[in-house]
Amino acid sequence: MAGLSCGIVGLPNVGKSTLFNALTKKMAAQAANYPFCTIEPNVGIVEVPDPRLAVLSKISKSNKLVPATVTFVDIAGLVKGASEGEGLGNQFLTNIRETDAIVHVVRCFEDDDVIHVAGKVDPIADIEVINLELILSDLQMAENIATRLEKQMKGKKEYVPIVATLRKAIDHLNQSKPLRTLDLSDEERDSIQNYPFLTDKKVLYACNVPESSLPEMENEYVKKVRDYATAEGNTVITICAKLEEEVSQLSEEESIEFLKSLGLEETGLNRLIKAAYDILGLISYLTTGEIETRAWTIHRGTKAPEAAGKIHTDIQKGFIRAEVVSYQDMVKYNGKAGAREAGKLRAEGKDYIVQDGDVIEFLHN
Repeated sequence: MAGLSCGIVGLPNVGKSTLFNALTKKMAAQAANYPFCTIEPNVGIVEVPDPRLAVLSKISKSNKLVPATVTFVDIAGLVKGASEGEGLGNQFLTNIRETDAIVHVVRCFEDDDVIHVAGKVDPIADIEVINLELILSDLQMAENIATRLEKQMKGKKEYVPIVATLRKAIDHLNQSKPLRTLDLSDEERDSIQNYPFLTDKKVLYACNVPESSLPEMENEYVKKVRDYATAEGNTVITICAKLEEEVSQLSEEESIEFLKSLGLEETGLNRLIKAAYDILGLISYLTTGEIETRAWTIHRGTKAPEAAGKIHTDIQKGFIRAEVVSYQDMVKYNGKAGAREAGKLRAEGKDYIVQDGDVIEFLHN
């Protein structure tokens, strides 16, 4: 499984499948101008852009590069009533329960050729339709779990706090509020952490803008979404899915030139992946040698032994120390030997908190 997974949601015809095609650089999702053209969930594994790998690989003369990856799960366009099985709703919502975050694609463009399910472009109304479906789906799940556990509670006292928290969650959801806005103590949060509630996940709103909004990618619709997201404590990123799909067909050099000609520095997809990393508090540490140069995804604040466990559980169990050089010093002193001579190689113990861009070799028995 990839280090990070995101479920892509949105109403039909907002540009979800177009974005997904661009993400996976293969025309996997049928982008068609009619609702429900995406039936099976499409899963795509995308490399996380990290220019540091190529630089380190040159220094170490590595045989291969292994970037970190993000898994994107694209589900059918949701419609009003999806949680009751309208359209193809409920079976798809289960496909994104296991993802880490939700990328909510919002239509922020006018186009008479692309029908809107509600007949008019209104990004906030669109967001609320989807949010309500996610809330209703969570409500159904919370009620089912609570009912089941209540029946078993007599013999199992450990279920009492779980049911109490679920009841609190049900009240909150009944007010049409997502679970991420529910105030819970650490104990309460822990009690229900095994249940993958959709409205407890971080949301990244991807505003799909028209080519006429380039390069600023701002318009009245985007502004509304930004205000809405800020009030929720969520993040907004602007993309032009149509442009991304065009760029994904070009070679690396061509795409850089093309973006430059439009006044853009990087693809929206790169920004999307970085933003997803950011909202989930993820960073990458690096390993490099002749065999390969690789990025490993960890949560910000991870200590050295747990970071080592990403490579292999045996390294975590037998952890002795980590030899760490910052990426900048690896480049400045042309590798580990040069960094060691310059006194820039550090030996770190079990309590060391790994930083983004640390180049590490773990010593273990």
